[in-house]
This record gives sequence, structure tokens and C-alpha cells, in this order.
Amino acid sequence: MSELAVTLLRLGYLVLLWLFVLSAIGVLRRDVYGTKITARGQKATGRKAPKAAASGAAAPAVPAATPAPRRDTPTRLVVTEGPLRGTTLPLTTSAILIGRAPSCTLVLDDDYSSSRHARIFPQCGQWFVEDLGSTNGTFLGTVRVEKPTPVLPGAHVRIGQSVVELQK
Repeated sequence: MSELAVTLLRLGYLVLLWLFVLSAIGVLRRDVYGTKITARGQKATGRKAPKAAASGAAAPAVPAATPAPRRDTPTRLVVTEGPLRGTTLPLTTSAILIGRAPSCTLVLDDDYSSSRHARIFPQCGQWFVEDLGSTNGTFLGTVRVEKPTPVLPGAHVRIGQSVVELQK
């Protein structure tokens, strides 16, 4: 084998070795610092003003048809136990997806939760919890959730090591 071929093999081996070292450092960094949690919701920047406001016309005095929440319905989802204790999510008309996947509404950094573990959703003026085929299950109080089950305000929903609760 020529000296040029040996040198190229050595350089190729050195590049592969550095790629392995850098990928190992990346894995260690993710383990130490965890998953990056990004803020979700409305972004104040990047939204354009409505055409009526941009043209100088007066905005309507009455907001869009959003029903006012009833007094007996919960308005927020609060994590009461687990690594994210104190985290609060406002309850709107859309479902809340809970799990480890970054696409979930509430991202749990928990080895006992599935990537798409459970969802909490409104239906007919009431909130329900549904297990999405998780390995370790979702519990409402001490009862395992097998089908969509109504959740009353103050009831504890256990997902892995975390407990969430609907509050007024």
C-alpha cells in the first residue's frame, strides 16, 4: 500500500473518532441538561395587526364570541406533585396532551410516563381524562383509567410520578 493511502486511512479514522467523541458529548449534554422546554401559546412578536386596526378604524367594543367560563368549571390545570410541581396551564376549549414527547402540551421529564401518555379534554361542558395506551397507566385517584372518564375539579390524576389537578 502506498504512503498516501495509509495517510488517508489514518485521517479517515481520525475523523470517525472525532465524530464518535462529539456524538457522545451530545448525548451526555442532553442527559445532564434535560429536554429543552419551549414556551407554547400566543407569541406577541411576529403577529400582524388586524387590517381594521392597521387602517385606523375603531376596533369592535365587544370581543369575539368566547363564552365566559361558568363558576363551577375549572379554569387551569396544575401539577401538584412531581418534578414540574407548580406548573400551571390555562384550560381552553382544546385538549391538553400530556407525555414525554416535545409535541405534548405538558411535557413530563419522567421515566414512568409514555411519550403520548394521556389527554385531558373538554366535552359537553365537562372535562375528561383519557389514557392513550400508556405502559404504566393513568390513574384518577386510585382507579386506573380504562376509557374517557369525567374529572371533577380537585380530583388527582396520576401520570407517572406527576399528579395533575383541575382547579377553579
